[in-house]
Amino acid sequence: MPVTLVPSLPTLPTVAPASVPLDVLGVPGEINLDYAATAPCARAAADAVSELLPWYASVHRGAGALSRRCTLAYEQARQTVGDFFGVRADDHVIFTRNTTDALNLLARSLPAGTTVVTFAGEHHANLLPWPRGSVRLPVPADPAGAVRDLAAALTELRRGSNPALPVLVAVTGASNVTGERWPVAELARVAHRHGARIVLDAAQLAPHAPVDLLALDVDYLAVSGHKLYAPFGAGVLIGRADWLDAAPPYLAGGGATSHVGPATHDVTWASGPARHEGGTPNLLGAVALAAVCAALGAADRVALAAREQALLARLRTGIEALPHVVELRTFGPDAPRVGIVSFVVAGWDSADVAARLATAHRIGVRDGLFCAHPLARRLLAEAAGRTGRRDLPPTALRASIGLGSTVEQVDLLLAALAELG
Repeated sequence: MPVTLVPSLPTLPTVAPASVPLDVLGVPGEINLDYAATAPCARAAADAVSELLPWYASVHRGAGALSRRCTLAYEQARQTVGDFFGVRADDHVIFTRNTTDALNLLARSLPAGTTVVTFAGEHHANLLPWPRGSVRLPVPADPAGAVRDLAAALTELRRGSNPALPVLVAVTGASNVTGERWPVAELARVAHRHGARIVLDAAQLAPHAPVDLLALDVDYLAVSGHKLYAPFGAGVLIGRADWLDAAPPYLAGGGATSHVGPATHDVTWASGPARHEGGTPNLLGAVALAAVCAALGAADRVALAAREQALLARLRTGIEALPHVVELRTFGPDAPRVGIVSFVVAGWDSADVAARLATAHRIGVRDGLFCAHPLARRLLAEAAGRTGRRDLPPTALRASIGLGSTVEQVDLLLAALAELG
């Protein structure tokens, strides 16, 4: 049956010509609504890589023209990415493979005795790397509750342990399950008031909204290029230098050393980003990520966000109009969020729905628990309790949008879901 949309849906604003380099690549006829897993490649990233490929050579290891150009491109990429995220003068910008890699690097760099405080609503990348003895707080009912819970936990932690021992708070900027935004600046204020540091998992926030270390006052930031329209295998960890310079190298090998002597352990490790970038670096990934950062920096982010929010409202309103489809949420329905919606179709296995959407409608969405098993299972139970339905599946579906998404794509998804009722 045709889906009925509420007539007062917002229209999508036009985007200024400055966003043209942010066109994304795709396959005609294929509807990609799985940006939260891996965003499509921005034309800016593809063009930057194509331009550099003829010059591709070693980085930091050669005197020839090709190597010198590649070294310059790599270090310029570091500067561009750092500037885009508001890097401070004493921060390091370390290229990694992705957010998971960046957070594992930070976990390896924690001073002895560090306690890490997280919430149970985190992606596995921000749950699993932390040492034993970490504190995992329950998922709060609303953003204000997250701030209160963190304040209470840090007060108790400081009361019950050596106040000199370091504490790191690890939080997400936007949930990869619901898209709901977390009160990062407020959480940072609470952390610093209790003498703790804070790391922000910005994998889902950065593609949708400006992220500035100084404005948010976070100590560390982790981002994935493949979620930021630069799918060439690069991520980044940005943050305060002291812990990173004091830690053993994340990867021991060439490039991470300043001296290697004849004895087995006669090694002096480099300081700065090189300390944790052993081996040949991912030049093309760094350049691609920098190109997208530059393009986003030149674009009208307000207009892009307004367009996405209008599209998101259309999607959520359409889902709400389908009695057999239930949206998952942690906070209230009006909580700020980015372009991610998770839901279930009553009476249908989520994997079967995803397969049907792909084969019958050429629509790609994600199904499962989204590498956030504790949160996803909690939200599935909450959805069953909220609706009183006993026919909801044990896993969910997720539709996520971004720069290449259109009204037509969203409406096709809603029409396809309506057929399942």
